[in-house]
Amino acid sequence: MLRSKKTAYVTIGDAAAAPEAPAAEGVDALACEQESAAIYAATEPLKSLVEVRSAGVARVLVVDAGATGESIVAGCLAAGLVPCVAYTEDMARAAHVKLAPKTVCVGKSRETGALDDSYRVLSAAESADAQAILLVDSRLAVDERFLSMAADEHRSVYSVPVASINAAFGGITRVWRTCSAPSDAALHVSDDSWVTCPKCHRISDAQRVLANHKMCPECGHHFRMTSAERLASVLDAESFECWFETEDADVPETDPLDFPGYLDKIGGMRKKTGLREGVRCGVGRIAGMRVAIGVMDSTFFMGSMGSVVGERITRLAEHATEEGLPLVLFTCSGGARMQEGLVSLMQMAKISAAIERHGEAGLPYFSVITDPTTGGVTASFAMQGDVIISEPRALIGFAGRRVIQDTIRQELPKEFQTAEFALEHGLIDAIVERPRIRETLANLLALHAKPESGAPRGFVAVLAALAANPTKCELEAAGAQLVADERDILSGVRAVAVKAAAAVPKHVANGVRSVATRRAYRAEIEQYTSKPGAAKQVEAAENPAWASVQTARDVHRPTAGRYLEATCEGFFECHGDRGFADDAAIVAGIGWVAGEPATLIAQEKGRDLQDRIKRNFGCPQPEGYRKSLRLMRQAERFGRAVVCFVDTQGAFCGKEAEERGQGNAIADNLYAMAGLRVPTVSVLVGEGGSGGALALALADRVAMQEHAVYSVLSPEGFASILWKDRSRAAEAAAVMRMNAYEIFDMDIVDAVLEEGEGSASANPDFAIANVVAYVEESLDELSALPIDELLEQRYERFRKF
Repeated sequence: MLRSKKTAYVTIGDAAAAPEAPAAEGVDALACEQESAAIYAATEPLKSLVEVRSAGVARVLVVDAGATGESIVAGCLAAGLVPCVAYTEDMARAAHVKLAPKTVCVGKSRETGALDDSYRVLSAAESADAQAILLVDSRLAVDERFLSMAADEHRSVYSVPVASINAAFGGITRVWRTCSAPSDAALHVSDDSWVTCPKCHRISDAQRVLANHKMCPECGHHFRMTSAERLASVLDAESFECWFETEDADVPETDPLDFPGYLDKIGGMRKKTGLREGVRCGVGRIAGMRVAIGVMDSTFFMGSMGSVVGERITRLAEHATEEGLPLVLFTCSGGARMQEGLVSLMQMAKISAAIERHGEAGLPYFSVITDPTTGGVTASFAMQGDVIISEPRALIGFAGRRVIQDTIRQELPKEFQTAEFALEHGLIDAIVERPRIRETLANLLALHAKPESGAPRGFVAVLAALAANPTKCELEAAGAQLVADERDILSGVRAVAVKAAAAVPKHVANGVRSVATRRAYRAEIEQYTSKPGAAKQVEAAENPAWASVQTARDVHRPTAGRYLEATCEGFFECHGDRGFADDAAIVAGIGWVAGEPATLIAQEKGRDLQDRIKRNFGCPQPEGYRKSLRLMRQAERFGRAVVCFVDTQGAFCGKEAEERGQGNAIADNLYAMAGLRVPTVSVLVGEGGSGGALALALADRVAMQEHAVYSVLSPEGFASILWKDRSRAAEAAAVMRMNAYEIFDMDIVDAVLEEGEGSASANPDFAIANVVAYVEESLDELSALPIDELLEQRYERFRKF
């Protein structure tokens, strides 16, 4: 055992003096001690602690993360034992922590599994000089390795299920049982038994880290995974068909430069790792869906890309193209293999050509970047995915940090060349923590699958397929409940919309004012303004347009992001324009709308002041429009409908925006939307200002909420330009006819959607449900039309103006 290290990673002290354990409200130590006698006398499980004491034990370590700890500590005190409680910082206010004479802090949070970590529990026992360990509902009670190590240190282990303690109060007799490893159990403790996190420097049980997706239980640091570990955590169990790992099937090694000792080093690396090269390729399944997959392995020459690695990945892409399979590549590489010179460089071109052919066949490619991914791999296939995701804090870069600093003679920021840096600068789509990578890939595969493929349709179906096809790691894990708990967190986001839709009165007909009811709409306005609670509209009868402007700008109004969330399930947000930055004013991604894949784009103002500042108050930069263009082009390629939610005062006006081509970006969006060969629907849910709004509103169907506005520019800007007086904004709003019903009367929008009495601010569920219903009905209608007819209707719709 590593005794010196163990003691260094726990904190022990008197419970009453422990700074981590502020006084619990309502806890009286004396009252608890007096009550303990009654608890002890009435509870058989605690009576058995006398037997613990009779075994020569005086000091015990209590390991209990639940609500039974107080009775356990009280029972120990009544039995004449000296209890020391192992706790985490988030348990500092627990009654049993305050009651115990001694405490040992073993971590920050119980959720990280610190109380189930054999290293930390044994370290705590050593720090407390405990002769016995009392485990409540702990997996360690059946961990033969832990029990063997405890026996080696001459510490007894006792356990009791938490249900037994609770049952004892009902008169059922349960006792603490002695836990011990089988007599023939071998004790395997070596340097590999523990791992030290390079970030927080905590030492943890290696098995516990492995069970936690090879992440530090304390700080979440992602340790590097081998290719075998990665495949076991991502693919359905027993589904992987590996290629190239036998001598007959492998690509022969080359030594184009006759580099001294190169082939000998490869031979030595093969013996050391059990791998034949730095990437494993093959075919497997994720949630039952077949996929071609390649995983680079940093243990083999740091995953460097030589001719064999390049040939394996190229053949994998070619096979995926021939069989019509999606392609997934996990990258982890130091770049081109220097020992092979220009031949290594040519792998970048060869793989890129194969991936381009795969894309031309209409097949998706998903790139998953892990730590580190640098050099030629970054400058080729790692950044060519239709969707690029990365693990947190992964190193991503082309030139090395030291090379850049030596070249520019400047210090680089700490976050430079990290996944977070790449996300901020628009280079990758998302950062996904390791426990969610499998689910994310499954959802992406289903969203990109053709309807006839048999892939799950809808996010709930994807989750069901994941549950029905566990990974090797999930099967090996004792906690099947852990998997279920994780999936509970990943539930859909449509509950509010569904509930609201049920509340919509049938006579409202989903709250949609269609072209067919054009003649009656003015009468409906008059009826609406006479409704109870519509006093604001009555007061503003002389200028309803300005009233709508004020209502559309209400900070309590649901933002476009809320409509997006309610409209789709399983939303995967795609960040960045892949060239400069990620504009938070535009939220874009893919998800399920009524069980069908769709691309969704929203101009998001922000839900509070901090969020509004982050999102530039909903005024997009050129990068935002280029992000939306990228997503729309991708939607066209994979046959997904496009749904846009418009809410902006206008595109951002600034020197930098003009320098980066604000006008060009809007023009490109309009050009693309005019010819997209997929159904498009746009809904104005707030302000629709100028070309910044139109850039997402050239659609087959365009609707407005009844208190949204749409104009050539803001009323303040109109008044300033034409009358040189911004104070005349209300008059300008009336002149521009910014009210939704007036805009409807001009044939500019196809429908006006009710918000309920008052506005969407007062009736968010009602308003959101109407928008969701309009989007779903419009997509159903448009999807039934031939593409050429759809394009002709779209052209005629805007040609008439």
